[in-house]
Amino acid sequence: MSVRQTLAITDDQLCELMETFSSIDKDGSGTIDVSELQQALELCGLKIPNYQVRDLIAKYDSKVKDGQIDIEEFKQMYADLKEERDIGITFKKQVQTRKDVETMGGSSQASVEGTTHTVRKEEQKAFADWINRALADDPDCAKYLPLSSSGEDLYKNTQDGILLCKLINKSVPDTIDERAINKTNLSIYRRAENHNLALMSAQSIGCNIVNIGDDDLEKCKPHLVLGLLWQVIRIGLLSDINLANHPGLINLLEDGETPEDLKKLSPEQILIRWVNYHLRNAGVDRRIRNFQEDIKDSEAYCYLLEQIAPRENGVMSGPPLSEHNLEQRAELMLQEADKIGCRSFVSPKDVTSGNYKLNMAFVANLFNQYPALEPPEDMEMDVVEETREEKTYRNWMNSLGVQPYVHYLYSDLQDGLVYFKLYDIIRPGVVNWKKVIQKFNKLKINFEKLENCNYVVALGKECKFSLVGISGADINEGNPTLTLGLVWQLMRAYTLSILRQLAGGDSLINDAAIIEWANAKLKEGGKKSSFSGFNDSTLSDGRTIIDLIDCIRRGMINYDLVKDGASEEEKMSNAKYAISMARKAGAKVYALPEDIVDVKQKMIMTIFACLMARDMRSQQNGETS
Repeated sequence: MSVRQTLAITDDQLCELMETFSSIDKDGSGTIDVSELQQALELCGLKIPNYQVRDLIAKYDSKVKDGQIDIEEFKQMYADLKEERDIGITFKKQVQTRKDVETMGGSSQASVEGTTHTVRKEEQKAFADWINRALADDPDCAKYLPLSSSGEDLYKNTQDGILLCKLINKSVPDTIDERAINKTNLSIYRRAENHNLALMSAQSIGCNIVNIGDDDLEKCKPHLVLGLLWQVIRIGLLSDINLANHPGLINLLEDGETPEDLKKLSPEQILIRWVNYHLRNAGVDRRIRNFQEDIKDSEAYCYLLEQIAPRENGVMSGPPLSEHNLEQRAELMLQEADKIGCRSFVSPKDVTSGNYKLNMAFVANLFNQYPALEPPEDMEMDVVEETREEKTYRNWMNSLGVQPYVHYLYSDLQDGLVYFKLYDIIRPGVVNWKKVIQKFNKLKINFEKLENCNYVVALGKECKFSLVGISGADINEGNPTLTLGLVWQLMRAYTLSILRQLAGGDSLINDAAIIEWANAKLKEGGKKSSFSGFNDSTLSDGRTIIDLIDCIRRGMINYDLVKDGASEEEKMSNAKYAISMARKAGAKVYALPEDIVDVKQKMIMTIFACLMARDMRSQQNGETS
């Protein structure tokens, strides 16, 4: 039984625990030692005397007994300490008495699901304010905005799915074709279509929606709506924090590092370096290591704002820093941020309480608006941008909820752990976890990661993958070609595993079966379209896929919007419409419109497979096409 199940700890709490752990575990070993544990617990709100820290390590270092604590041991330690110290006796009782947390669902929901869901008011307010700012100029959103300053009307106004779709496009432009959004006659059925479109599109950009369905959005379940909103907002805030978009990040390299080392850092780690870079330029000794304890006094923020703001805006650090009351100082600091239009996400209380999530968002927004980074003139740099294929695979992994979160495909897979989690999702039970090293010894870390990668390759062979010429060392070194080859086979296996489950276990589902099903479905629907394979050049105009969607969900396609496909522009228009309409139909499509136009065989295969899965699910549920 998990920590969350035994103590009713929320996903948000687990997320913050993991983020705190990662921020302390700077060498990426997956463990923290006695010198780091005290700081980690303090960041989580638990102050432990020095004499107790070694006792805690002795008690919870249950696996290797090496004086190190891994993330699972850290979570259990936190849960036990939290309960012992009566920070609410149990979490349910705690959240009912906290002023900044609302309990949702009451006794009936708790009795049915075994948990009480909570909503943090400060997040509700922050997200509502961000939506007001982000979508203020969109005429389709005028009837919903502005949301109230408390955010109480956030859930009602996201019920029809339009605001969610709009916010997804704000975070990752052109994810959703506007033509696919139902904007009028919003019956419960048409709202459900918008919910599908929003959820499947959110999944395609890397959101984990495993526990969220269209019915949850229709019922305006606050904890689920807020969770989805945060994922979408977070992706939008962090997606451009990379060398391709900001070559000036090269200034953040430390002695002996290369641009490749910067790619291995998470966006949060880059933001911390960015803040410290400007603190150094300000000529002050202050530095930060996190967005919790180290920012509570607003000092770092005051100096940062003065450094990055255009001079004509008159932003100054002096007035706020002369105020000794920390909450009042935070208010004065935010007034300075407002001079450059960046008073977003945090209230004074959020700063002084060290709310990780909202402070990270505040800093990310500052970076996006005013990076104040000029690339060195004397440095030549060949920045390789993330490819479509890499981004698709990364988003697919993250949407499945793998931990750690994958930021950079090659470095983040080098220890093998994400691969094992993917194997376990695709073929439950195939991974012998006793063979997996999840907690690395700092003296043997390279050898242990290689050992994991050797097992990754062995499992691939067990799953009948084509791995000729691929060794564990290739995976461990992040060889791009061979890594992509393995990841594609995992994604393909995942897609086919869903079809096999729907078809009934032992059924053989391969490319030929998918092609046969699609052509039969098109013929049954009275369509003239057909194709010979996933590399058929006639697929490039998108019309065959559009026709297939119309056969699965009769009347969903508006053929007035479908072009002949005579030009590249018309093909792209159809491809964008096809992808969004497939998602609107409930298909878990990760492919991009460009994959259709370019007839990328692998990605096109996944589109047809996902549509086949959607059709099978509809028939099993007794839905009419």
